[in-house]
Amino acid sequence: MKLMSYWHDNAPPFAGGAEGPFGGSADVVVVGGGFTGGSAALALAKKGARVVLCEADVIGSGASGRNGGMCNNGFAQDYRMLAATLGNERANTIYRAFDAGVDTVERIVREEGIDCGFARTGKLKLAARPEHYDKLARTQEVLAREVDPDTFMISREGLKDEVGTDRFFGGMVFAKSGSMHMGQFVRGLAEAAARHGAQIWEHTPMTGLRQTANGWQVTTPRGTIEAKQVLLASGISRTGPLGWVRRRIVPVGAFIIATEPLSQEQVDHLLPRRRMAVDTKNLVNYFRILPDNRLLYGGRARFAVSNEKSDVKSGAILKAAMADTFPHLADVRIDYCWGGMVDMTRDRLPRAGEKAPGLFYSMGYSGHGTQMSTLMGQIMAEVMDGQPDLNPWRDFDWPAIPGHFGKPWFLPIIGAYFRLKDKLS
Repeated sequence: MKLMSYWHDNAPPFAGGAEGPFGGSADVVVVGGGFTGGSAALALAKKGARVVLCEADVIGSGASGRNGGMCNNGFAQDYRMLAATLGNERANTIYRAFDAGVDTVERIVREEGIDCGFARTGKLKLAARPEHYDKLARTQEVLAREVDPDTFMISREGLKDEVGTDRFFGGMVFAKSGSMHMGQFVRGLAEAAARHGAQIWEHTPMTGLRQTANGWQVTTPRGTIEAKQVLLASGISRTGPLGWVRRRIVPVGAFIIATEPLSQEQVDHLLPRRRMAVDTKNLVNYFRILPDNRLLYGGRARFAVSNEKSDVKSGAILKAAMADTFPHLADVRIDYCWGGMVDMTRDRLPRAGEKAPGLFYSMGYSGHGTQMSTLMGQIMAEVMDGQPDLNPWRDFDWPAIPGHFGKPWFLPIIGAYFRLKDKLS
């Protein structure tokens, strides 16, 4: 079993890295080489800006290359609850932004010729309990009326044509959602940005950030660079002077396994329509078919940080959950096991804006980042070009989380709470 991301192991390495001396000046320094950073660097370079992107590790080494491979519309919260909190108009604006994120991924893939297998397969949200189906049905009725007529319900009997298990009680389909190969997409984004003139530096962490008379000075082990603007697209990076960010984001481990390649007959039985599947538990599980006929199965197996020991423990929990969902896969070999850190905000909505003159940020995607981070990279390029009203998160405040100073000491307590809720619901 490989303790590494399937996406990293099955995508060509990034080959567009900058060469020569590091330093001098730039119009924009982008910190972070994931979906947000790559998308922003691409958009800014196409505008003619001198762009330098600094990645602490390699392109896609963080959440952008460690996720479940889903490009789903819709957000983490129940639509009815968010509309009751924020009002229908604001909830609809947010919902449409996630729709636009999927559209943006599709457009970039097409325009830049990124070979990542993007397809609008749809997302299937599966009711883990009978009462969960009733809740989904009420939400879908409002969604279809207010903002997403492409959603529809499937009864428990109808699931026979959707998923090869009897463990669920019906579900809701989000037809606009898609799938793709995450490693190929994130590296393809960076390759596209480099083709358009952006300098991409891997193994170049930001170790210092200082405001100057003309903008910002970014320090790295390679040297320093002066920039008029800086975009922090770093998520929950543990590297660099990002204490302000770390007090506002809770890093939560997400864990994933992938099986050995399965037969065509097996995968056609598991997910005949190749939808992205996710259940309604608080400790959510999700699964999909990979390009080489493996089953990817992931979720919040444990509320813990991701490291080799933690990933192995979580992988064992996920294999048991997979066998419970699909009993006929109990003896299937697991070939990949990995983890990553999700950048959760307190309300599970992203944050983006300008912290200080010329210092911008976009992050906190809370497990729904593939499409939103790609969209926000494009939007932040426009915001930095003088169009702040395009930012859908501009009016959301972002106070520090009380008692949180960067290390998530409270995760085991939260995990125990959600496990209890799943048992009682």
